[in-house]
Amino acid sequence: MQKTRLYAGMGGLPGQTELLSSKAVFTESYAVIPRTVMTDIVTSLLPHWNAARAWIIARPMTGFSETFAQYIMEIEPGGGSDRPEPDPLAQTALFVVDGEMTITFEGRPQSLRTGSFAYLPAGSAWSVANTGSRPVKFHWVRKRFKKVDGLELPPAIFTREDEHPVSLMPGTDAWGTTRFIDPADVRYDMHLNIVTFEPGGTIPFMETHVMEHGLYVLEGKAVYRLNRDWVEVEAGDFMWLRAFCPQACYAGGPGRFRYLLYKDVNRHVDLW
Repeated sequence: MQKTRLYAGMGGLPGQTELLSSKAVFTESYAVIPRTVMTDIVTSLLPHWNAARAWIIARPMTGFSETFAQYIMEIEPGGGSDRPEPDPLAQTALFVVDGEMTITFEGRPQSLRTGSFAYLPAGSAWSVANTGSRPVKFHWVRKRFKKVDGLELPPAIFTREDEHPVSLMPGTDAWGTTRFIDPADVRYDMHLNIVTFEPGGTIPFMETHVMEHGLYVLEGKAVYRLNRDWVEVEAGDFMWLRAFCPQACYAGGPGRFRYLLYKDVNRHVDLW
């Protein structure tokens, strides 16, 4: 089994002699936020969080993310929050990219470390603490839960990526998906997966669908097709894809190319 190496190099300050050219782009159908943008000067402090800061890389707004918000969180040793989520309708998905922390869910502590995933239902009582000796960094995806009459609420999940085999795309052994949530379980209205490409793996067609995506590159590099454009991306870059934005991928290597993938699923669309 390959050793997990997840990008966690955000922070620091840009040099004053660097070139202004960048692959950062914001269009009507997609956005690319490169890792060079995620410095100390674009962080936020959050109410009721201690010794912690956030890079907010997606948020609901007209013409951008419509369904979710995504943060990269960093908590110093001894930091955390007893009141992390201000919205009782918001569900949470967490994925740890570096370090260790403890989530206390409904009074029960759960230890998370690099590669850990947690799903916390909307309205649940939880807190987070870094009880280790070094900072912990993790992704926090927040989405308003779309409750369905007659359908029971989804339970919490605590697991790790190495507990889930990669489900290969039919017809190839070059790429596949690690799924933390059962795709057949319609109680959940969002997924947070890991997509892994071996060197040379491709999405050989222009994938176009209603799902909105957030793609954070965890490892490696590739050339990704976004609408009409081919964009070089690497570990630490974030891509947002609007619904129906065409996409494809060439993973050139030399190592694996992997990204954390958000998508909205399993619900009727709202009609205006």
